[in-house]
Amino acid sequence: MKHLLWAAIGVAMISMTSCNKGQGDKVPSTMYKGIAFADERMERGVKQAAALWREEDGSAEDFRAFVESNYARTEEERTALFESLSRIMEKLNESADMLTVELLKPTQLTNAGEPTEIDWIMSGYDTRAHLTDDLFANKVAFITILNFPFYSLEEKNTLGRNWSRREWAEARLGDVFTSRVPANIQTRMTEAMAAAENYIADYNICMDRLRTEDGRQLFPDGMKLLSHWNLRDELKVDYNDQEKQEMIYQVMQRIVRQEIPEKVINNPEPVWYPYSNKVESDKTQSTREPDTRYQKILDVFHAMQQVDVYCPTMPTAIIRNFEGDIEMPAAEVDSLFRQLLGSEQVKTVAAEIKHRLGRELRPYDIWYDGFKARSGMDEEALSAETRKRYPDPVTYQKKIAGMLTTLGFQKENAEDIARHIVVEPARGSGHAWPCLGRNEPSRLRTRIAPEGMDYKGYNIAVHEMGHNVEEVISMYKMDYYMLHGIPNTGFTETSAFLFQARDLQLLGYGKQTMDREAVLDQFWGMYEIMGVSLVDMQMWQWLYAHPKATAAELREAVLHIAAEVWNEYYEPVLGEKDCVLLAIYSHMVNSPMYLPNYPIGHIVQFQLEQALADKEGRAWAEAYERWYRLGRLTPQEWMRQAVNGDLSVEPVLQQIR
Repeated sequence: MKHLLWAAIGVAMISMTSCNKGQGDKVPSTMYKGIAFADERMERGVKQAAALWREEDGSAEDFRAFVESNYARTEEERTALFESLSRIMEKLNESADMLTVELLKPTQLTNAGEPTEIDWIMSGYDTRAHLTDDLFANKVAFITILNFPFYSLEEKNTLGRNWSRREWAEARLGDVFTSRVPANIQTRMTEAMAAAENYIADYNICMDRLRTEDGRQLFPDGMKLLSHWNLRDELKVDYNDQEKQEMIYQVMQRIVRQEIPEKVINNPEPVWYPYSNKVESDKTQSTREPDTRYQKILDVFHAMQQVDVYCPTMPTAIIRNFEGDIEMPAAEVDSLFRQLLGSEQVKTVAAEIKHRLGRELRPYDIWYDGFKARSGMDEEALSAETRKRYPDPVTYQKKIAGMLTTLGFQKENAEDIARHIVVEPARGSGHAWPCLGRNEPSRLRTRIAPEGMDYKGYNIAVHEMGHNVEEVISMYKMDYYMLHGIPNTGFTETSAFLFQARDLQLLGYGKQTMDREAVLDQFWGMYEIMGVSLVDMQMWQWLYAHPKATAAELREAVLHIAAEVWNEYYEPVLGEKDCVLLAIYSHMVNSPMYLPNYPIGHIVQFQLEQALADKEGRAWAEAYERWYRLGRLTPQEWMRQAVNGDLSVEPVLQQIR
């Protein structure tokens, strides 16, 4: 998972999503009366700047004088301004991010000591909260808007087909200042996001304290699993012990329904019976966790609502997320997911899984992992090997360059990429923290137990390393700073998936191939995460329809939504009507509407894997690097340049017919 704590991206999530305080045609023409527009670009820039000009910025006469003094009329002036603004943006982003990283270390890393109360307070501090205000006040924002105006998503997808790299970079510069969200509103959003992140990062279940109704302990001493990530991964490897799977499934339902006893969360003392929901020694059923999970979601939603006021052209977080950040309308994403979920291929693959398991399918079989090459391998043996290879973060970091050469990167290039990656021990499940400037490393945060990295941890670390490699290439090897990054987060998830699929290859167990098993595995992964994503998307639609809801009302709504999606797309093949399992993902709490990025990433991965089918070694690495040097084009344009096609589920559906 690429890290999405908004303290790290602050202004970007708001400023790059067309939150204009009105459009040019809504601005009184008296603001720019008498200005002779040199060209269409100047007219666009003047009207967009006027739309954000406030009384405290000056009079209409002051605005006209500002335009006459600051519009770059020659190509030489324009180039000099573009280069200066690009440098300024990089340094501001880089400096603010480096400070954020330092402030968050106590609450995010295990090697920074136990966080104090002041550390928790500072985890919600936004280092960029006042930056937008400052840059509008000193007119840098207006100079940018005037000379490098904003283009809509539709315009980028049409006009952009003929743009040069420089023109694309200029268009991305035009995305930077499209709103004026006050610093106090930005700070509230950051604080809400940080509180949700901290809640999730410490939501552990002590599995050795769980008991069956007849008092048996199923899980080994000391096993502590983070929800939902570690619970899901443990369930995946327990296909030789269905009793364990059923217990994890029961725990997940208790969490989602908020029936879990509060005292068993991250507590190694009490013994818990998940089926009866009793805690040993309690005479009565223990007090359940309050609706904290849903209150955290509400807190984030209410913070988003305060931003909405300043974004009349994209007046909801939903629109800003999909049309602004993901750059794919929500309706288009919804339709794409439902096309696969409702396909006949689901029944085909489900029948294959049922045949292999020799039993009726259960709801948790959405995480069936038997198509992967590792499914027939002894995980304890794999863990013994990974613990030996990677006893600590420092050792993992030292071996990154060698891992990259195994995948086909040339030695010098592999060492250069590895030099920009830092490995750190995470309190949570692990994530990749991107570099926002070329003096900053990409950070791989992962959990490593005292005895070393087990196989599950290694698999996650390789996934995160895929993010890191993309982040380094799309920053350090980019022709224009304003094009650094990828079209949307789904495309960095694609990179993570490409690496994760080759984790055994990195251990010396052969090479990843796009055989039928790999196709089935990718399809089933899409099937699982698309339903989860629909629940997340529909939850946000419900929130906007019920803005005054309580946490209890939100809980009931989420359970209803999860059951409805389940009944339509999952119950026919996995059984159990009204199952709420699709609402277990922690992203719904700490990373609003992040989940759709995963299936988008899987779809892109499948199309890239098809393009890589005849490539290995150096050819594989060269193709990968070419793709991730394309930078932050729109998804549609990126796919056109990468594989000469549209983002579609048709390729994977065709492979299963």
